[in-house]
Amino acid sequence: MAAERTQALLAWYREHGRELPWRGSSDPWAILVSEVMSQQTQIARVVPAWTAFMERYPTPGHLADADRAELVRLWAGLGYQRRAIHLQRAARIVDDSGWPTDVAGLRELPGVGPYTAAAVACFAFGVPVPAIDTNLKRILSRWNGEALDSSTLTAAAASELPHDAAAAWSQALMDLGAQLCRPKRPRCGDCPVSEWCADPTVYQPPPRQSRYEGSVRQARAATMRTLAHHGASTTAALAHHTGLAPERLEDAVASLLSDGSVVRRGGRLVIADT
Repeated sequence: MAAERTQALLAWYREHGRELPWRGSSDPWAILVSEVMSQQTQIARVVPAWTAFMERYPTPGHLADADRAELVRLWAGLGYQRRAIHLQRAARIVDDSGWPTDVAGLRELPGVGPYTAAAVACFAFGVPVPAIDTNLKRILSRWNGEALDSSTLTAAAASELPHDAAAAWSQALMDLGAQLCRPKRPRCGDCPVSEWCADPTVYQPPPRQSRYEGSVRQARAATMRTLAHHGASTTAALAHHTGLAPERLEDAVASLLSDGSVVRRGGRLVIADT
């Protein structure tokens, strides 16, 4: 059953897979940037941002030497500026020491979690490992007729993965999840593998993210944007430019100082460059 399902899935992917500018590339930098940008961000927003980013920073070395404020400005619109900062820190390590080529080594890079490490290892270095994201979790749970998690999910993915087409299989599942096997109202009538699906109603959605409006995340983003455009600023200047209430600005600054995104210099706040 698994072999037939895989063949049907890959045949559908060859005809209906999304055309993304990093697809088909084995450049680990291009793939890492795409994966970091795609975290909690819609692909429609990622594509133009990725294109502009790769034009400005085509190699890890270009980003390693880049001005941090310029990087934050370029990242505007994607949110979660910490991703950009982690990416620059990873670029500096790669530029200095070269690319790790397995999952364990990639996990050591700043900001690289289990999924991203597996994706880069598989898509760039040909390691036959499944890139397990929410799409894959949802689809495999439906195929198996039970909510999979942790060890059961890993075992199911390993048993399904075709080692001679690992990258295409993972990318096919991403596209199947995005286009047909959606969290709500899956299009089972159009699904190429519906006959091998045990229960399309099986799916445990992840907890909903807290609201952005009024959150510390929003205040952090506003503070970082202001520092990127205006440079070193006092708290009073930040309050003026961001329009944030004092307690919200205080929480944002404390959070940014805690994770090293900003530092104090001479009584002013500035984006950290290390």
